[in-house]
Amino acid sequence: MQTNSGRLTKDGIRIHEAADFAGMHAAGQLAARILDDIGTHVFPGQTTGELDRLITQWVADAGATSATIGYKGYKHASCISVNHVVCHGIPGDKVLKEGDILNIDVTVIVDGWFGDTSRMYVAGKISRKAERLVQITHDALMKGIEAAKPGNTFGDIGAAIQTYAESQRTSVVRDFCGHGLGRVFHAPPNVLHYGRPGTGSVLEEGMFFTIEPMINLGRPETKVLADDWTAVTRDKSLSAQYEHSIGITADGADIFTLSPGGLFNTFG
Repeated sequence: MQTNSGRLTKDGIRIHEAADFAGMHAAGQLAARILDDIGTHVFPGQTTGELDRLITQWVADAGATSATIGYKGYKHASCISVNHVVCHGIPGDKVLKEGDILNIDVTVIVDGWFGDTSRMYVAGKISRKAERLVQITHDALMKGIEAAKPGNTFGDIGAAIQTYAESQRTSVVRDFCGHGLGRVFHAPPNVLHYGRPGTGSVLEEGMFFTIEPMINLGRPETKVLADDWTAVTRDKSLSAQYEHSIGITADGADIFTLSPGGLFNTFG
């Protein structure tokens, strides 16, 4: 049985060893490759269930395991969140329409390591307001990653995302956050996408976690539907999300889930 390596900080955050980065890269690259490949299958008339069927097959073909199938009773290899769905949208019979934007979120397990990433897609031609939201969300994530380096704090990451998003007249969802990961799906810390500089735990080399801001065109409030999974914007405004898994190195962040084909953001 494989076990976690490294040590825990006083805040319960695992500090991984240098050798652990290779495992995270392998898992992250598989998840990223699957998201590269799914893009050509997103078009008006496609169903979210068919997208999930393809993803499920590709995970199996790679000899990997889906982290989400069976997680708290969830039955799918992806979450697919369309338009005003913030996160945790359940794939099914929904047919994509011209101009729909959607986030596809995939987590795979490769040799015990978890690779977790999501990105935005559009069915057909994207509207100007939707394109603007998607670009802001991508840029907000990258500003958060720029702040992820030893000596900074998790508050610095959140502040970088919040400051940028709000400067663009959009709002940051407060109800969901990023998380630690490695040989487990979810672990400390909670990575907030808002906050004050200099607050929270100090970043150390060897920390692994996701940054995954959800940005709304309208207000930040959300609600979870009766299925206990699907989160939507309360005001029905459009929402977008991007997610990378990263590891802290001596001089910054190592992004485990970079797109092999350079397709992480194809809107800007």
